[in-house]
Amino acid sequence: MHNKGVAAAGHEQTAKAAAFILAEGGNAFDAVIAAHLAACVVEPVLSSLAGGGFLLARTATGDNTLYDFFVQTPQFKRAVAETDFFPISADFGTVQQEFHIGVGSIATPGTVKGLFEVHRELGSLPMTVLAQPAIELARAGVAMNAFQAYIFDIVKTIYLKYPETQKIFTSKVRPGCLLQQGEMLYQPELADCLEVLAKEGDAFFYRGEIAGAVTRLCAERGGHLDSKDFEQYRLVKRTPLSIAYREANVLTNPAPSSGGTLIAFALQLLQSFDLSGYRYGSAPYLDLLANVQDMTNKARIDAYLNENSPHPAEHVLDPEVLETYRSQIKTAAMCSRGTTQISVIDGRGNIASLTTSNGEGCGLFIPGTGIMLNNMLGEEDLNPKGFHHWPTDQRMTSMMAPSIVTLPDKRQIALGSGGSNRLRTAILQVLLNVIDFKMPLDQAVTSPRLHHEGGLLSVEGGFADDAIAQLLKNHPNYQVWPGLNLFFGGTHSVSRSADGFFGIGDPRRGGVAMEVS
Repeated sequence: MHNKGVAAAGHEQTAKAAAFILAEGGNAFDAVIAAHLAACVVEPVLSSLAGGGFLLARTATGDNTLYDFFVQTPQFKRAVAETDFFPISADFGTVQQEFHIGVGSIATPGTVKGLFEVHRELGSLPMTVLAQPAIELARAGVAMNAFQAYIFDIVKTIYLKYPETQKIFTSKVRPGCLLQQGEMLYQPELADCLEVLAKEGDAFFYRGEIAGAVTRLCAERGGHLDSKDFEQYRLVKRTPLSIAYREANVLTNPAPSSGGTLIAFALQLLQSFDLSGYRYGSAPYLDLLANVQDMTNKARIDAYLNENSPHPAEHVLDPEVLETYRSQIKTAAMCSRGTTQISVIDGRGNIASLTTSNGEGCGLFIPGTGIMLNNMLGEEDLNPKGFHHWPTDQRMTSMMAPSIVTLPDKRQIALGSGGSNRLRTAILQVLLNVIDFKMPLDQAVTSPRLHHEGGLLSVEGGFADDAIAQLLKNHPNYQVWPGLNLFFGGTHSVSRSADGFFGIGDPRRGGVAMEVS
């Protein structure tokens, strides 16, 4: 039975896979699974079956569940001197960012467990059907688009490091470079692996050949994982964090992940400000937003310095903590990595918001599979106490915050973002644009953003020159970007209202939206 709906994602083929499944009668959860499998083929830097993520699911009957299948730290920690773990530099053009890769950077993957358990609970079509678009893309090949070629160029050091990955991703026309725009990416091993996985299920990954291949790789080349890490990995179902902001309700990712909690913190700080008194893009509004972001980041750092809390982020929402930071903002304001998002809503009322990450990838495939392993233990953002200081056998914290918003007019929006620490400020600004400034969703997503962290104010091109000049007087440490940039996230978003469906792929990250009518 044909199912209406809309999907937004970071690649045309990812969105097409979701639209195909909706047209085949699948629901939003079938569609988001198929889309993610396709993303693992066509967005190789941003998506992998050896990463982790979160799905915020709202069923047609109104049940809300956060499926946490993010990566887990290993149960065994190898001595640092025995670990294959080293830095590389990613070049964003305007800024450089250091990442760490190697076998010692791999955490226990959760994506496969997550997709299969969500499928068992919420799916309606066979997994073999859901995997078909991805299998065909991997086998027949996909032309590199401009955005994926750009991403490759940023992290080329990782993908040129090892012969196995060079073989798949090296350009045929420019030796020593990765695939260029228009060149075909063929992944036959990944196609074969997806075919077997779809038929045999997640046990093939966690108790079969794939787990065995990873544990051998780690034992031989300086990694931490062994068979117990795979056998004992579990998906966790959580109650979403619910925030009342103005007259809207926001559902997002709860603790132990910190992104959703910090978005909630920022919204709670802003509750006491009447934003109707501010003009969008004006210097006073941008200054307020920068200061809210600064306080949110301070709250995050202060929370992680509290050694007594296993999940420090959740305590930032305590009323007395909020008031401490809010009082500082009033004074300050008035004086003036690979992550991808897939959002789907279907005609039955099911909503799926999925955010996943592979970090940037550790540089190595799981042998014989074409699946790039994650480098989450090498992500500075995910290791706030420093590398090699992670506690064993624990869910890693994450900024990922798949979200669902219900507005006073009953319109529902599914959104989330990639972009490391920037994703929470990207989501926050889209929420403020929709709720406070009443922008249509496409304008809310494409309007310029700013990000304040570590004393540096990053400002995206597009704001009025006079507003920026005034803003920068209060923030002398700044970086102004020439236009929209993937640095500021990728909030692929969809909505459903009485007027029908709408979707917008964030142009910063090659976003595409497709409606099935």
